[in-house]
Amino acid sequence: MTKPADVSTKKLISLAPNNWARWVTQIPDIVAGEILNSEFQWISRESDVLIRVSSPQHGEFLLLNELQLRYQSQMPRRMRAYAALAEEKYNLPTYPVLINILKTGNNEIPTSFTSNIAGLRAIQDYRVINLWEIDVNIAFQQPLPSLLPFVPILKGGENESIIREALQILRADEELNQLETVLAFFATFVLENTLVQEIMRWDMTVLRESPWYQEILREGEARGEARGEMQGILSAIEINLELKFGARGLQLMPQINQIQDLERLKTIVRNIVTANTIEELQQIL
Repeated sequence: MTKPADVSTKKLISLAPNNWARWVTQIPDIVAGEILNSEFQWISRESDVLIRVSSPQHGEFLLLNELQLRYQSQMPRRMRAYAALAEEKYNLPTYPVLINILKTGNNEIPTSFTSNIAGLRAIQDYRVINLWEIDVNIAFQQPLPSLLPFVPILKGGENESIIREALQILRADEELNQLETVLAFFATFVLENTLVQEIMRWDMTVLRESPWYQEILREGEARGEARGEMQGILSAIEINLELKFGARGLQLMPQINQIQDLERLKTIVRNIVTANTIEELQQIL
């Protein structure tokens, strides 16, 4: 059984902060310094990582990393707010980066926030990195150990042999082996769970302890608060079905929409990630 470990966003980036900073900014001579406190007076989020960096050309500035399991429409406004709060707190210019992990649609993701009220404009640019567009070889070649847990959902990373290679690297390093559950979580999106169990050699109940699995449950709860709990859970089920099983998964939604038992719907959310097949979900239904 894998022991509980620190697999937070801050932990991931701190594995190789210089390589990470150079990758997300594409500034080859950037040097990462202190990972700063990203808690502001009204806002505190685990997915934010703020790093003090410097380069000969640009001097000292802040690198704001925002990792999102899935892109949300409010992110441009949020990126503007985070960048402004960071600059106010540390009195340094900010380079914001939005990293989206799972693809949720084909719409183009904006790279700036703009507003215009009576001729007064607010503009905040930020860099967008979509992990599904990133070549899996980058994680092995640069090297970028922070990307190894995401190998299954990188471009070209859905291959079993590549996932096994990433797992071997993680297990060989005492500092990296804590990230095994994260790799397993994303492997369930591209491999059958029985195969993931065979590769990882542990029970899938460990997976339910992953912070990324818990993030999916929290997302359902957040949607529930915003739209009414029942509709929020249904929305989370629909998104997760599409991510895991594609169009075939969405074919279950008419049946699921008939369910009025909230606890039963929550059970369905929990089982989508760990289900091997649509037939397994149908048994639950």
